[in-house]
Amino acid sequence: MAGQHGRLISLVALNDAADGFGMNPAELLAWVLLLLTGSAALGLVILLAGLARVFARAPRLAQAPELPVDGSLTVVVPAYNEAANIAACLGSVLRSQSPCGAWRVLLVDDRSSDATVAIAHEAVRELEQELEQEWGAADARFALLDAGPRPAGERWVGKNWACSRAMEQVDSDWVLFIDADVRLQPATLRRALAQATADGADLLSLAPRLSCGCLAEWLVQPIMASLLGLGFPIEAANDPASPVAFAAGPFMLFRRSAYEAIGGHRVLAAEVVEDLALARRIKAGGHRLRYMLALDALDLRMYADFASLWEGWTKNWLLGLEGSVARALLAAGVVLLMFSGPWLLTPAAAIATTLLPAQRPLLLAALALALAGIGLQLALRLWTRRQFQLPLTLWWLMGAGGLVVAAIGPTSVWRTLSGRGWTWKGRPLA
Repeated sequence: MAGQHGRLISLVALNDAADGFGMNPAELLAWVLLLLTGSAALGLVILLAGLARVFARAPRLAQAPELPVDGSLTVVVPAYNEAANIAACLGSVLRSQSPCGAWRVLLVDDRSSDATVAIAHEAVRELEQELEQEWGAADARFALLDAGPRPAGERWVGKNWACSRAMEQVDSDWVLFIDADVRLQPATLRRALAQATADGADLLSLAPRLSCGCLAEWLVQPIMASLLGLGFPIEAANDPASPVAFAAGPFMLFRRSAYEAIGGHRVLAAEVVEDLALARRIKAGGHRLRYMLALDALDLRMYADFASLWEGWTKNWLLGLEGSVARALLAAGVVLLMFSGPWLLTPAAAIATTLLPAQRPLLLAALALALAGIGLQLALRLWTRRQFQLPLTLWWLMGAGGLVVAAIGPTSVWRTLSGRGWTWKGRPLA
């Protein structure tokens, strides 16, 4: 009975809408399907064209010089419950080609409750003989710092406390903050430091190549990579005259004097999206920001499962859109239309074509546009494979991925504004 009542209300509403537009319900339905499928296809065309333009003009990390550059460097790895990542991360960093005359790695444990510290010690011990042969004693290059408890009565979120504690131990010319889920190529440190020196950069941030390893990542990450590539134009971020500022938190190389001049992580203790805040402070302070592609230099796998992916993106979605609820919800709706729309509208248009022969020309056009939308999603994944070396794995689930991303938007708004469930790695952010 309830289902029949709902269908009756829908038919009445459709009839009323059709009367308002001076057409019968079947004709209105055909035009609505045509409008939705056309909008989805147009949106995907704009996305592809915009990405092609941005990446064609984006700067890329230069190849490594033959010799290390002058100066000194400290690589800081803040870590909280990174038992699954820390060994591989430290191995990739400590095997790096020497970037400069004096450099070291500082792992900052942010009171991990898992085996992060024990695994880190074991990884360094296993590398010790190899490191001694190439650079000298491993313990001269690696150090571990316990971040200690966060100050009572102060709000510290994310990795800000660990990074601030690390800076109490840093006196090098340069400091690089990397996340534990980053993997560096052997020449990455040398390339980055040489690039920052040559460009006179005060902050050099590198866009990594995203890696996917679970179903949740294959559903969401290719879509997010496309949105980030278009939403944060690299050209504008590198223009000193533009207010646009962007940096990738997994790899941020600072000139220490500039970092200290803007107050570093300490003045951003309560800032959830600290990478964007640091980039903005660098630009606002008249310092030089450089953001560039380095897809051949470092890899990043952000999330190991759906739970961590959901927690991470709902943490960042609203704040990444400057805290605008309208933009956050609109962006979620656009993603739903562009990525889920073609997959949902294709069968809808096909069924309507059979049931409404009088509207067949319009419905066939809608069906063609829906199929074109699916084809454009494949084209987007082909483009992503070429740019990011991201395989086509499960590309045909982009419609399901669109549903997940669309759900992230309103969930992020709710969690951020209410503070309920707004966490990172289980730690509350509110």
